[in-house]
Amino acid sequence: MAAQSPAAPRLPVNFSTRVDEVSSRARLARFIRVVVVIAVAIIMLIPVTWMTLTAFKSRPDAVAVPPKIFFQPTLEGFVSLLTDRRQLTTEQIAEEQKRTDLTWIDQLALSRGQVITGPSDYPQRLLNSIIVAGVSTVFSVGLGLLSAYSFSRFSIAGAGDLLFFILSTRMLPPVVVTIPLFLMYRALGIYDTHFGLILLYTVFNLSFSVWLLKGFIDEIPREYEEAALVDGYTRLQAFRKIVLPQSLTGIAATTVFCLIFAWNEYAFALMLSADRARTAPPSIPSVLGTGGIESAAIAAGSLGFLIPVVIVTFALRKYLLRGVTFGAIRQ
Repeated sequence: MAAQSPAAPRLPVNFSTRVDEVSSRARLARFIRVVVVIAVAIIMLIPVTWMTLTAFKSRPDAVAVPPKIFFQPTLEGFVSLLTDRRQLTTEQIAEEQKRTDLTWIDQLALSRGQVITGPSDYPQRLLNSIIVAGVSTVFSVGLGLLSAYSFSRFSIAGAGDLLFFILSTRMLPPVVVTIPLFLMYRALGIYDTHFGLILLYTVFNLSFSVWLLKGFIDEIPREYEEAALVDGYTRLQAFRKIVLPQSLTGIAATTVFCLIFAWNEYAFALMLSADRARTAPPSIPSVLGTGGIESAAIAAGSLGFLIPVVIVTFALRKYLLRGVTFGAIRQ
């Protein structure tokens, strides 16, 4: 007679009901989290959305009370931002309207009783921001990576005190040293130069770069480098082929933060530059029209200023998540 297989254990009658309750609670919790995240994202995007809408408003719509949500889009703000104009009299407007070589930009300016006299300084200011922020970020991350590697891998006398001293430079409010730096820069002849701003932003970003990158390098197992050294690699080769690829996530995060600081910095750019090296942040609020501040032009300038850093952040987004290889070897 064939042996009978043991009967499967019977589950409690209410077991499936409890499973359904737990599953329903999990779905409800997930739904609540999604709703909260969407609500927070919408609240945080309201200023950016309103700035974008204002950039495409006409001047009356931009200053209307109550604010207008529905309006006729126009590029008037961008034209005001990118051009210098002068006001025309009634007779001059009539003469300009007779011209047959007017472009749509000229016609848009003429509709406001103005004529374009040349390009504005905003493109050059934006280019200065790209140069200063980009070069200072490269130097900050490069020097910070080498310093962080030294603190992480070598025995340095007084390393704790040195790290605290490096961090203490970040604790100093920038506005406190603005006037001494202004006098120093004038004496050294680097006032209103790209080199002066690059040097300053690099120094202020370096402490943040060293501390952030040291945390990432500390999590890279030393055994990887030791194995490479046993195989005949030099210390520099081990750093380039082992540590550098493993720390890409840290480098990307540090690059984004250093770039944002240098890109948005206002006080130093205002006090230590005048014309040649003036960046966009202190220039955008000073956009003036023939009748006062151009709100639509300021919004257009802010929108254009926002785009480059958003592009860089999206380009590095896949490196911003920590790699799964950190801490792979357990002691």
